[in-house]
Formats: sequence, C-alpha cells, structure tokens
Amino acid sequence: MGEISVRWQAQEIIDVLLAESDPESEWTRARLRDLVLAHPDDPERALLEHLTVTTAHANAEGGAKEPSPARPVAMPAPVPFTRRSRNKIEAVLGDKMLMTAFQPVRQLPEGHLIGVEALTRFVSDDGASADHWFSEAESVGLGADLEIAALLRALTAAQSVPEHLFIALNLTPATCLDPRIQGLLEHSQLAMDRIIIELTGQVPLDQYDSLAAGLAPLRQRGLRLAVDGGGAGFTSMDQVLVLRPDVIKLDRRFIEDIDTSEGQLLRVAAMAELARSIDAELAAEGVETDAELAAVTALGMTAAQGYLLGRPSVHPLDWNAWIRSESETAASGPAS
Repeated sequence: MGEISVRWQAQEIIDVLLAESDPESEWTRARLRDLVLAHPDDPERALLEHLTVTTAHANAEGGAKEPSPARPVAMPAPVPFTRRSRNKIEAVLGDKMLMTAFQPVRQLPEGHLIGVEALTRFVSDDGASADHWFSEAESVGLGADLEIAALLRALTAAQSVPEHLFIALNLTPATCLDPRIQGLLEHSQLAMDRIIIELTGQVPLDQYDSLAAGLAPLRQRGLRLAVDGGGAGFTSMDQVLVLRPDVIKLDRRFIEDIDTSEGQLLRVAAMAELARSIDAELAAEGVETDAELAAVTALGMTAAQGYLLGRPSVHPLDWNAWIRSESETAASGPAS
C-alpha cells in the first residue's frame, strides 16, 4: 500500500511538471519526457533521475539562463520574492511539488536500524535546496503552511516504514504551536510512541513555557522531542531545562574531526554529561568515517546517522534495502 502511495505521488509530480509551459524550463521538461519513456513502469526512478540531472545541469551550466552566483549550502542567501516563486510555493501547498526522503538512524554500539528521519525534497528546475524553499516561504508568511504540507507528505510516506522503526519529523517551534499539528499527528496512522519531533530553528525565550505546554499532551501519549545541541535551536541551557527533550542531537559541527581533536572531544563529553543529567539520549548526525563512528560510540552516544550509515533517499526500494540488510544481519548472527 505504501509503495503504491509513493508511486502515485511521483506520477502526480511528473504530470504537473510536464503540464508547465514556461519556456525557461523546456530543457528540463524534454529531459523528463525522455526519462518517463525510458522507465514507463517506474515513475519513482524517472523522477529521481530527473532531480539528479536537473540539479547538476543548473549547477554546472545554468541551462539557457545567465549564470548566478553560488549560494552557500548551510546559509542560503535570501532570494527576492517574485510572482513565479509564489506560484511554485502555491503548487507545493497544493501537495504537488515535494517528496519525502528518509535517512536511516542506527543504534550504537550495535548498529541496528532503529528509525528514520524524514527530509523534504522539492521538485524544481533550479536545484534550490530545501532550506531555500522554507526560508522563502517564511519570508512571506507561508512558512507554517509549507511545513504542514511537508508533514502531510512525510506521514503518508511513513506508511511504508515498518512499525518497529521510529519516524523523526522536523518542525520549527512556531509550527509546533500551530493548532493543526496536534490533529494531524493524532489522526495519522502512526502510533504516537513512534514519532519524534525534531525542533529546527531558534526557540524564543518567551516561548519556552508555551511550547512545553503545547507539546505536553502528545508527549504524555508517547511522542518524543529532540533538540539540536549545537545549532540555532540550542541557544541556552534554559531550553534544555524547560523542554526536557528526550534526545539531544549533535550535528556535523560537533562530529567533524572528533577522532583527532581534543577540543571536539571535550565539547561532546560536556554534552554527554548534560544529556545524562536530564535522562536524555545523545545522538550524532553527519557521521562520515569509521573513525568518527568509533569516537562517538566510545563517548557513549546511543544513536547515529550520516553518509557512512546511509544516505537520504526518496526511493522505497532503498528503504526496503535497509530493512532487508538488517534482517539478513540478524539472521546470520554475530561474526565468528
């Protein structure tokens, strides 16, 4: 049932893209038509290859457009809000221009698959990042609407994920307070104890109490809360003490060179002590090497994700491969 839903989602996006008439995107439409003909029974594969090709084309050549300055990935530059970008955001809000990618999360030290993080991927002809889309939507007051559209996609795609795995969903603090969120989560087909809400972005000081109170009914029913231990979402000790998250996540800024840098080791050790003091789990993001994995395991982190452990994918065949690999490992038993 889940694979049928994702296939329909991919076919719907393809139909919308091919129906456009903008001359500037004719190259991408022609390429997409070729991919659909090459994979007539696999719209997911056709769309995935389209995303890869159009992004590379935009970055390397710029198509028929004039080259534009490169944008930093971590801090996307503000983009002027135009009628065309508004039309694209409205298409997203119509649930036609985005997909959900999942990235595996593994337990430490065993390495078992314990959950996935849902990440939004936008279909566009300019290769813009997800951060770019959410930033632009927020600048015109459509941030919460776009987050909710992405949440709906993720909840639908999550039906393909086995019931023993958790689903981590990214939301800003402001959107967590939107009255629509509780209803969406309550009426989804996911058990509440499978859901982790990961707060993204800064929590204003005057919203700590209201955010804690707003999430309390869902947390009492099993929902877990995760905060960023190193980015804008972790602005002070007060956030941890008031929100009492179930998980503190450390991103790539903490993990890079952790196997060789004493400073990195001390920072993570301090975060580990904080996590223990509030009975929270400490999880690593952005693990890219075996040495980094060994270091975070030795420091007592309980979960990790990153390119070394599995890249994000929109394709159900990849999700199934993670599960199949897990089952085969369990069936074969420990190596002798």
